[in-house]
Amino acid sequence: MGETKTLLRIGALALMWGSSFFWIKLGLGAFSPVQLVLARVALGAAVLIGLCYLGRDRLPSGRRIWGHLAVAAFFHNALPFLLFAWGELTVDSGITGVLNSTTPLWVLLAAPMMGARTKMTAVRVTGLVVGLAGILLIFAPWEASGLLSWGALACLAAAASYGFAFVYEGKYLTGTGDSPLSLAGGQMLLATGFLLLAMPMGGFEPVNLSTGAVVAVVILGIGSTGIAFALNYQLLASEGAVAASIVGYLLPVVSVLLGAVFLAEPLNLRVIAGMVVVLGGVALTRLRPREQGTFATTPQVERPFAAADKVAP
Repeated sequence: MGETKTLLRIGALALMWGSSFFWIKLGLGAFSPVQLVLARVALGAAVLIGLCYLGRDRLPSGRRIWGHLAVAAFFHNALPFLLFAWGELTVDSGITGVLNSTTPLWVLLAAPMMGARTKMTAVRVTGLVVGLAGILLIFAPWEASGLLSWGALACLAAAASYGFAFVYEGKYLTGTGDSPLSLAGGQMLLATGFLLLAMPMGGFEPVNLSTGAVVAVVILGIGSTGIAFALNYQLLASEGAVAASIVGYLLPVVSVLLGAVFLAEPLNLRVIAGMVVVLGGVALTRLRPREQGTFATTPQVERPFAAADKVAP
């Protein structure tokens, strides 16, 4: 029975996060990137803060914590959410999900640069090289039909921003005494503030309201942002980081399938091959340093948000 619940949670989380790129694509039909992301983080913040108060959990206190949360909110929410939305103006939702799956590779690069405790073993270096080769295969700059564009680079930059944010959160927001849910609520609240500041950059454009676009943004904010964060914490608490890491491998599969079935996005064999190579590289980076062939049960970068073990959209 417990195993069934775990599988259901993993499936639900993969569907929520994997579908976020699908909802972004639909929402962009009516909203500008800034408008869409503002609605997303505001709805996500409302859900997370509401859950905090329902659970009698308080938002963090202290200037230092809120200072670190501001950095995390910018690099984990405001900036990457905007980059993904901007990138999807020209990039298919399925491709965006595949590029998002490179996040653990950027975590591995960012960790030693920020002084985080991590071991760059031969296997992990191999995984990093394999993953980067998969990215190159996806972009295919040597082909006229390659995906190398400003939009695709924006999506890749968003994944890199996630990588930095996960390491930063692990270094400065672990062991604060605050629950992950309260930290996430405060962080999403600050992200909403950043988006309000970004309104002059396309936030006042005319809105072409449509039922489908509004529903997409509501699902994106409440489901794929607010509820998904809370569900991820439940999965981490009940099953640990290994179970949570499985979501990262399912996420691009969900995004590609949704884009192909509902948006008629072409299934490019080269991109699929690149996705497989990227995920293979990510899998290698998650192997235990001392026991090759076994996935780490304890991530090398400590974090409140599952750090290197998840690929957050």
